[in-house]
Amino acid sequence: MTVHTVKTSPIDGQKPGTSGLRKKTPVFMGAHYLENFVQAIFDAIGGAAGKSFVVGGDGRYFNDRAAQVILRMAAANGAAKVIVGQGAILSTPAASHLIRLRGTDGGIILSASHNPGGPDEDFGVKFNTPNGGPAPESVTAAIHEATTRITGYRIMDAPDIDLSVLGTVALGDMAVEVVDPVADYADLMETLFDFGAIRALIADGFTMRFDAMCAVTGPYACEILENRLGFPVGTVTHRDPLPDFGGMHPDPNPTWAHELMAEMMGEGAPDLGAASDGDGDRNMIVGRGTYVSPSDSLAVIAANAHLAKGYMGGLSGVARSMPTSAAVDRVAAKLGIDCFETPTGWKFFGNLMDAGRAQLCGEESFGTGSDHVREKDGLWAVLMWLNILAVGGGSVADLLAAHWKEFGRNYYSRHDFEGLETAAAEDMLSALRGRMGDLLGQDVQGMTVIAADDFNYTDPVDGSVSTGQGLRLVFGDGARIVMRLSGTGTSGATLRLYLERYVPGPEGLAEDPQEALAPVIRAAHALAGIAAAVGRETPDVIT
Repeated sequence: MTVHTVKTSPIDGQKPGTSGLRKKTPVFMGAHYLENFVQAIFDAIGGAAGKSFVVGGDGRYFNDRAAQVILRMAAANGAAKVIVGQGAILSTPAASHLIRLRGTDGGIILSASHNPGGPDEDFGVKFNTPNGGPAPESVTAAIHEATTRITGYRIMDAPDIDLSVLGTVALGDMAVEVVDPVADYADLMETLFDFGAIRALIADGFTMRFDAMCAVTGPYACEILENRLGFPVGTVTHRDPLPDFGGMHPDPNPTWAHELMAEMMGEGAPDLGAASDGDGDRNMIVGRGTYVSPSDSLAVIAANAHLAKGYMGGLSGVARSMPTSAAVDRVAAKLGIDCFETPTGWKFFGNLMDAGRAQLCGEESFGTGSDHVREKDGLWAVLMWLNILAVGGGSVADLLAAHWKEFGRNYYSRHDFEGLETAAAEDMLSALRGRMGDLLGQDVQGMTVIAADDFNYTDPVDGSVSTGQGLRLVFGDGARIVMRLSGTGTSGATLRLYLERYVPGPEGLAEDPQEALAPVIRAAHALAGIAAAVGRETPDVIT
């Protein structure tokens, strides 16, 4: 086995975003592209010599080949050991857990999360640090800087490792341990939730449907929901991970998980519906005839987490991304615990969790999790809902109604305008940013603007500062508009428009969210001039 140093040169555009580097699959398959980025990861962390890593991904197209390249590069760079999921498969939360469980020096996760997969679709690579979380901005900046000065990468000339066989083999001087991708994660879930109470709930006739969306969560859901908890075989649909996700868009929201939504809103629906995304870190919760917004899900979990055995002592604190609704803030206030508002991106929660200041975190983009790992965790959220229903009783609709009666309702929705011309979208937000100071006191759609800014964040643990995280407009009646461009797409720009309105109750808690938010929607379009700027008035996705 020979180690080669392959001459190369920097490739433009290898700047990691909020969740690593995402591009179209053919881009990653191009000459030197993957290798340059992986070498930059090793260079940015001080080299791989003597270190251990976790490697795995969501099984999308090119996942298997990319894993073999990374193994040969890790060996060539002197790594001592790589732990890889069988078949190069690991959900993102399972990878985070494995990094922490084994005390490795980090992990390389192959995924573009909720983005479509296939030969012409999306691929992604991200580095997670030894705490199991996504690399913070200081590390991603170092990786990007390394991509701009690279002159060569190291790779071993060796045959492929058979990743279908569990056990440890040698790749040069490096050990490659192939592990069951599901077992350790499933064992962790049993320590956090009352599986006995959930089994009793199932025995009483509770029914469920889980849509794995032909993505990585299928094997995890089958093991936990069907094998360990006892739901009938067939509870998990679209259970087999496929390289192209079966042509599905593996994003668990009402638009893309339309089969599940149709079942849950129809006659004879199960008691609980749930879905997860490409790499298993996102979730959608649906009751019989009842959709649960991610912001409401976070708030309900915060209010009821003490019903799960891993959280019976109470939460140390909660955190949410800035665009996420303030519903959880009201719960935190009643519980007397801290509530932190961070930029979008799970990496911003890591410091808070490591410092013990936040135990439960969530984003409006269908991501919820706790300090059991350093990633959002789709199945964890589903199990938390099951545990709450098993111990607290009632239905999903009952639980939501009781929550709103106690805390009021934050009507909330996100409108996505996808595939926009990037310059036009940026110019629109730049123009609005320049007018923010002039908007104070203005009346728009019967609402008065009382605050307007571009969100900046100072990390309360390490003092790092993140600027320009999204435009915020707050109105006197508790309504709010947030606008930002997404960092998770691979072509064009995606404008995310977040809309919120608080109703304290007891009346007005059962409106359709889009109707309740109608004046806020009109205000957003009027203030930003969306139709004139980007040529669109109707969003592609509404969640």
